[in-house]
Amino acid sequence: MSINFELLDLRAFLAVFDLGTFHKAAELLNMSQPALSRRIQGLETRLGSHLLERSTRHVAPTAAGRKLEPIARRMLDEFDSSLMSLAGIGERQSGQITIASIPSAATFLLPRVIKQFNRRYPLIRVRVLDRSPQEALDCVMLGEVEFGINMIGSTESEVTFSHLLDDPYVFVCRRDHALARRRKISWHDLSGHRLIRIGRPNSGNRAFLDSALAKANVRLDWFYEVSNLTTALGLVEAGLGASILPRLATPHAPHTVVSVIPIHPLEVSRVIGIIERRKGRLSPAARCFRDILLADWSGLGLKGRDRGRRGARQESR
Repeated sequence: MSINFELLDLRAFLAVFDLGTFHKAAELLNMSQPALSRRIQGLETRLGSHLLERSTRHVAPTAAGRKLEPIARRMLDEFDSSLMSLAGIGERQSGQITIASIPSAATFLLPRVIKQFNRRYPLIRVRVLDRSPQEALDCVMLGEVEFGINMIGSTESEVTFSHLLDDPYVFVCRRDHALARRRKISWHDLSGHRLIRIGRPNSGNRAFLDSALAKANVRLDWFYEVSNLTTALGLVEAGLGASILPRLATPHAPHTVVSVIPIHPLEVSRVIGIIERRKGRLSPAARCFRDILLADWSGLGLKGRDRGRRGARQESR
């Protein structure tokens, strides 16, 4: 059985779904409220289900409406992307997409993806905002960027989180450090060594690491405290202490001064993923960029430590 409807019917439904009122949805689509209502009613009639529950002040989706919402978004996104690819439209498309990312992930993940994206959309600029985890999350939730790359957001109800890779914390020290020749170390091996703590209180990396160590009943001697990774690596290179850093933030191996050593057992890893507004809608170009990113990293099924390393960037924590 075939069901006939127009794409504008789906756009009308999603506009009401996202905005919660017919008035705002009609303004967004530049049509009258009666015309919008007729489209929604026609779609409901053809599907044989009520999609929206109407009241004088608000409109809420029914169970059928909630089921239709992801299907409608996928259909419209695929249609828009297909149109852009026809007759080389993508090659002539101009504009800009903006994403927010924690710096270590941006340095490690984005260069190869941007190169692939530029081949498909050579005239679309890519703007990357280097932000702390909370700042990057705020950028996504406030609609300042199309999506983000982050270590937090999986528990937020207003965003979706798509896993990219696991990023373990490692021990970083000078090559003349007492532990530098170890192939791996345990958390208890770090007892008595001066360590450099990264991040402000309650910041992303610090809060995550402190919580994991507390659950494992591990106490470390934090002698120095700095706000970003670059400063921590500078102190390590100067021989003032060692540090615990995410693997993505460690220097390119091999390094002439610094050693990077896995910590086992009880490996502590942060999860890096893509965060998007749950009720938002990516532009076709941003959707393409996100899909390339997911395919390049998630599709290969490799952890961060199995891929090439990049130099550390300033990542305030």
